[in-house]
Amino acid sequence: MLSLDIGATGMLAQQLHVNVISNNIANMTTTGYKRQRPEFQDLMYQNKQRPGATSSDIGTIVPAGIQVGLGVKPGSVYRIMEQGSFEVTTNEFDVAIAGRGYFQIQTPNGETAYTRAGSFGINADGDLVTSQGYLLEPTINIPQNTTDTIINESGEVLTKLPGQTNYANQGQIQLAIFANEGGLEATGNSLFMETESSGTPTTGNPNDDAFGKLEQGILENSNVDVVEEITRLITAQRAYEMNSKVIQTSDEMMSAVSNLR
Repeated sequence: MLSLDIGATGMLAQQLHVNVISNNIANMTTTGYKRQRPEFQDLMYQNKQRPGATSSDIGTIVPAGIQVGLGVKPGSVYRIMEQGSFEVTTNEFDVAIAGRGYFQIQTPNGETAYTRAGSFGINADGDLVTSQGYLLEPTINIPQNTTDTIINESGEVLTKLPGQTNYANQGQIQLAIFANEGGLEATGNSLFMETESSGTPTTGNPNDDAFGKLEQGILENSNVDVVEEITRLITAQRAYEMNSKVIQTSDEMMSAVSNLR
């Protein structure tokens, strides 16, 4: 019976669905996290009678035909890139992007990664780094005796030294945007990598053209909607149970046939 295999594909699909939902819920408090959503596709069909086939010698055509589907398969897992809510932290090195754009991060292997998580700090050399200690690109150094740091909407990093009345410009934060943000590859640590699907990045200053502006002392929260995820979880659970019921019913029907005398 095809229904045994069909039910199995349905259970595997809903298992993936639950995995995606659980990852969303686990990251509901992760700074800059973007929720994911799975999409499914039907499998191939067995044509018992093709639509449009002739049904008589005079050329009459069947209106629908007989096609039996073979189940479901995962099509893709999309990442929803909508803006998350903002949380005020008052930390002078916490920066949120209001609008499009990603911070550029230098990974230990020399590659450039991208992130929406703007929870920065400074290392022993005074350079702005992520919570993993990865350098922000372009590199920005904060003098050791700085008394105040301002990161304005345009990404300029201004510092004030003891005995000075004017702020000194220590560098410019630049952002990167992509034609297809959903094509970025997540690598963990809230970092993304460029792929052929995402296209090459376009870099520029915050608050210019298509780039978002920066907000100092603020972090972007995860865009996970807990109520929506719990609703999806219940739906996936019910779908899993119904597919298991299909397998159970098919097994009972086959048992009934085998017990015929």
